[in-house]
Amino acid sequence: MRILTGIQPSGDLHIGNYFGAIKNMVDLQNQGTVLAFIANYHAMTTVTNGAKLKEMTREAAINFLSLGIDPEKSVFWVQSDVKEVQEFAWFLSQFTPVGLLERAHSYKDKVAKGIAANHGLFAYPVLMAADILLFGSEIVPVGKDQIQHIEIARDIALKFNNKHGEILTLPEFKVDENVATIPGLDGAKMSKSYDNTIEIFSTKKALEKKCKKIVTDSTPLEEAKEYETCNVYNLAKLFLKEEELRALQVRYKSGKEGYGHFKLYLAEVIWDYFAPYREKREYYLANPEVVDAILAKGAEKARDLAYERMTKIREVVGL
Repeated sequence: MRILTGIQPSGDLHIGNYFGAIKNMVDLQNQGTVLAFIANYHAMTTVTNGAKLKEMTREAAINFLSLGIDPEKSVFWVQSDVKEVQEFAWFLSQFTPVGLLERAHSYKDKVAKGIAANHGLFAYPVLMAADILLFGSEIVPVGKDQIQHIEIARDIALKFNNKHGEILTLPEFKVDENVATIPGLDGAKMSKSYDNTIEIFSTKKALEKKCKKIVTDSTPLEEAKEYETCNVYNLAKLFLKEEELRALQVRYKSGKEGYGHFKLYLAEVIWDYFAPYREKREYYLANPEVVDAILAKGAEKARDLAYERMTKIREVVGL
């Protein structure tokens, strides 16, 4: 089974990134061949400063390696190091109706938020389809808001195959319903757009400060509290084992602690959970040549996979 996932270099990672995508990606390394890339071409739709994009791309590589991407189990590379994806995107654009792109939810949502309606943003799903289809991806883990992009990739692949034969694999999306939406400080989806995130690699003091901002109700300290609807509890359950969750539920019902106690407890839980990842990150920060070697090797593997398929594709389109 060939599994593909790409994540944009978006600066500081938060726990929504981790539980919504990265942890699943790491776990999938034991279930099949994982192709994982840093989507820096896609990031250009929102990051226009070249030096900043380069810095964010390297930071993303370090963070993903620190959080469990294993270059011995996965093919891990930077998107722009495999140039064939752009050539393939041009081929696929010949099979992409304008109406299909006009219906893309992501495009309409971003334009509504004030992002310039340029061709890069409009053609984003075609490049995403090229990422997926170039490598014969069978499974693409996504959040619910990305399902339409996989459906668009399938539509384009069907049109290409109808013209040139069964060359492209039709991908399937995979959504983990348990962690499809990670709540932020205010209970809405954790997102930098909403400024409601808890960063993974912040200082302990900054982490505690963020946790203290989590929105809770006004139940007095001496009264029992409802944990099911509590933003603090719903974040804590991402990290805790079943017996630890039951113990926390008892604390909520006891009427002996206030939300301030639970917020500090959550900060400790998060800090301890990511301790080994912080240690790995320090290693990669101190040894940038190791990161460069991993990305170079991953790009070579990805180019080999791309070359194999592109040879056939270039032949059938007449190049």
